[in-house]
Amino acid sequence: MRCAHGVQQAGHTLLELTIAVALGLVVTLGALSAYRTQRLAYAQANDDARIHDAGMNALMLIGEQIQMAGFVAADARSPPGGRAIFGCTAGRPVGTDVALACELLPSRSDGLAVRYQGDSVSTWPVANGQVTDCLGQAVGVAGVEIVNRYHAKVSGSTGESELYCAGSGKVGTAQPLVEGVERLRLRYWTAGAAQAVEASALARDQWASVVAVDLCVLVRGAAFARRTRYVDCDGVQALGADGRARQAFWRHIVLRNVLPAAS
Repeated sequence: MRCAHGVQQAGHTLLELTIAVALGLVVTLGALSAYRTQRLAYAQANDDARIHDAGMNALMLIGEQIQMAGFVAADARSPPGGRAIFGCTAGRPVGTDVALACELLPSRSDGLAVRYQGDSVSTWPVANGQVTDCLGQAVGVAGVEIVNRYHAKVSGSTGESELYCAGSGKVGTAQPLVEGVERLRLRYWTAGAAQAVEASALARDQWASVVAVDLCVLVRGAAFARRTRYVDCDGVQALGADGRARQAFWRHIVLRNVLPAAS
């Protein structure tokens, strides 16, 4: 068939249409695959950043508390009424502030309690001038003793691991501070010791001679379809089979306010 200008017109064959559709699908699938890969890489990068932030925040929060252990104001009339620091192996500190004991945790996280006198230097006072604990709860007037207790466990409401603290403002009621913290690992240096030991290796009268703490925080990320390797708080290579990346963060902390007494 010829048109009015003498140029022959021809329709597309079924084969040509099939090839065009196939090429379109290949391009579309390639674009979708690239998008999913980039999106997953972005999500994992965000997860790595969140793990790093959580680890550093936990080290800072607990580290500052350990440095504060045993603190008293320059004009204080009496020292703290108990041990500046006390720890639990695979458990958390419980009981009254003057008679701390340990309760085992399913998370196997170590626990820690630090004691010091509160004032405008060691805490952030509230509007009425009362000093505060680790959760910002009012405890009392300057000079009152504060005991903050730390541990890590899985939240019953979110199912995520979190760092918790229970302060003197409301004894026995712990609140989450940092999400993602799966485990705390603490080892203690006593004056003149050749190596650090776990809390379970210290007798009650040895806590007064603790001069430094090796703190490790193990943080886990979100679940992805992957198997990851990491180094745990004991320095051992481990395999995460639940799809969550993990990273351990370490810090050596000196107890500034007990060194003179220990020496």
